[in-house]
Amino acid sequence: MHSFGYRANAVLTFAVTILAVMCTIASLSDNLNVPSPTADVKVLNINWFQKQPHGNDEVSLTLNISANLQSMFTWNTKQVFVFLAAEYETQQNSLNQVSLWDGIIPSKEHAKFWIHTTNKYRFTDQGSNLRGKEFNLTLHWHVMPKTGKMFAGKIVMPGYSLPEEYR
Repeated sequence: MHSFGYRANAVLTFAVTILAVMCTIASLSDNLNVPSPTADVKVLNINWFQKQPHGNDEVSLTLNISANLQSMFTWNTKQVFVFLAAEYETQQNSLNQVSLWDGIIPSKEHAKFWIHTTNKYRFTDQGSNLRGKEFNLTLHWHVMPKTGKMFAGKIVMPGYSLPEEYR
């Protein structure tokens, strides 16, 4: 006969195997969802644009951010981390990304939003590269599932520019 420890080990191993198979199937079934998020960002005002004492450019913006991220929520979605970044090129770097705003969307009910705000984080460039600079505003997201692989995406909104002179 088998001992109690042997039988408990067999039952536990079987239960963990079934749990792993169920998590794998759940994660794979979530890949069938094809999200179609929408977003729009408007720069309402450049509050100030100045050169800091140590030589870096800094900008403060007033923004209207509206987005509908509800299609990213499935039964397997725990939360969505979303952030807005200004992206531009300089001679030193082909891609500079500066995070302006971020948030955590905890549920589908909160995934359709409109926010009127100033940039939450400083829009600063290391140097004097922002005068007259064209930049994109990009809404990035990271979907954090209950089980399975985390995935990310973005919506790029081009066509923004900064003034030639400091204000």
